[in-house]
Amino acid sequence: MSAALATYKAQRAAFIEQDRSLRRENIWKARRSPEEIKADEIIRKIRAKEASTIWKQESDSIPHPFPGMEFLTGRSIIVKTKIYEILAKMPKGALLHAHFDATVNAEKLLELALKHEAIHVRVPQIVTMENIKSVLPSFRALPRNEFVHGPGVTDQRYTPDTWASIQRARDTFDPSLGGPEGFDKWVCSAMIINPAEAYGTHNTITKIWQKFTSTFLVSTGLIRYIPVFTEFIREFLLSSIEDGISYIEPRINFLSRYMVGKDGLENVPHREWLLIFDRVMNEVKEDMKKKGREDEFIGAKVIYSTIRFIAPEELDWYTEDCIALKKEFPHLIAGFDLVGDENVLRPLIDYIEPLQRFQSRQREEGVDIPLVLHAGETLGDGTEADDNVYDAILLGTKRIGHGYSIVKHPKLMEICRERGIALEVCPISNEILRLTSSMPMHPLPIMMNNGIPVALSSDDPGTFGHMGLTFDYYQVLVSSEVTGLSTLGALARDSIEYSNLGDEEKRVAMKNWEERWGKFIEYIIVEGEGE
Repeated sequence: MSAALATYKAQRAAFIEQDRSLRRENIWKARRSPEEIKADEIIRKIRAKEASTIWKQESDSIPHPFPGMEFLTGRSIIVKTKIYEILAKMPKGALLHAHFDATVNAEKLLELALKHEAIHVRVPQIVTMENIKSVLPSFRALPRNEFVHGPGVTDQRYTPDTWASIQRARDTFDPSLGGPEGFDKWVCSAMIINPAEAYGTHNTITKIWQKFTSTFLVSTGLIRYIPVFTEFIREFLLSSIEDGISYIEPRINFLSRYMVGKDGLENVPHREWLLIFDRVMNEVKEDMKKKGREDEFIGAKVIYSTIRFIAPEELDWYTEDCIALKKEFPHLIAGFDLVGDENVLRPLIDYIEPLQRFQSRQREEGVDIPLVLHAGETLGDGTEADDNVYDAILLGTKRIGHGYSIVKHPKLMEICRERGIALEVCPISNEILRLTSSMPMHPLPIMMNNGIPVALSSDDPGTFGHMGLTFDYYQVLVSSEVTGLSTLGALARDSIEYSNLGDEEKRVAMKNWEERWGKFIEYIIVEGEGE
């Protein structure tokens, strides 16, 4: 190599390093051990090998596969990879953006619901071969004196829009439609987005959000029944722990002021929801302690959410309710948010006055409830949905939910970096909900290269047919040559750092995570010896 070329290459390397200097893994660089550097090399080697082998194998069902391709299509390949097997064991830190009602698989939710004879189902028309893909079921638990013992929803004697026992509807589901198993498939398909919908029939943002919203309309009637709600919480916490998540801040939708109780009456207020959440969480923590695994789960706190189709004057009721719950459950309420499709629902600008009153009322009541606002979950540039990012920052949001469009705004990225406003980035959700067609096209690298802290999140995994964070970490890792093991470690650390844990809780969570991270690195090195 000539002296001139050597000089050029040295300048080039320094130039590239300078360009990437803001990336968050550089902040944690001092913590990189020789073992982590070795493990990072192993991961990169496995990734490259799988990119040139597994991801080059075409088939009739998946033509032209590639790493980071559309998730619902590529999942069958992902689960066969060594990278996925390794990442399933990774300590993920905190899950900071997940909508509670979409955190458990549809099959598991239906299994929980079928245990209760109080739950009933109704449909707008008798279910037939011709309409089974379009008819959506509604569910609700009824009081015992209103239990129905009539025909199921495929029976010609069934009267549309009347209740039928869920168990009877399942047992008598038309054999030509699959019988009981056909019932399960029909109900579950109404609560998830499948590949044909995401990439075919609903392949625009407007259409996919219509399908997305409909999944919640179906599942809510099952979840918002206290016996199911209780076990749903447990399943969510346990599945998160098994995926390596040590702390969670789920967004719970408090739009309905009451939940259906054991008696089948809609009479359970919000404080009872939190009492149950607290009890189940403590039971899980105690069980983990008995197993000697208490360091794996520090707990969960709730982000109080309502939906941004409510009128601005209605918001005052919810903010006052949130304050009251914070005073009673200071250890549980972690933040406040307004959720929903930003492209069609009210923008944040409509809620400025009630949100400012909320902040003023907190000072009066001596509580602190950070705003953790959804903003910029859009392809727009200068639209109301895009402008939500400005309002979120002006309102002092602690984190931004999604912030997908922020890469169009250099000043806002600079502010997020300087003020430490983390983005809750949900890669798979963004792709399925049609903001991007694949992970290599996702703006996450832009966010990371600009030094913005990012908490990798799953958003609505149950609706997408899985639970936990492993798939999101996988998609991020295989979609960038720059991203490596240390990048994933930085994402996990930032998820804890930018959580709403108290200082001491955060210190303990980080200490526990670092110990697990060290063991994970050891595991990678052992696994990599055969590569």
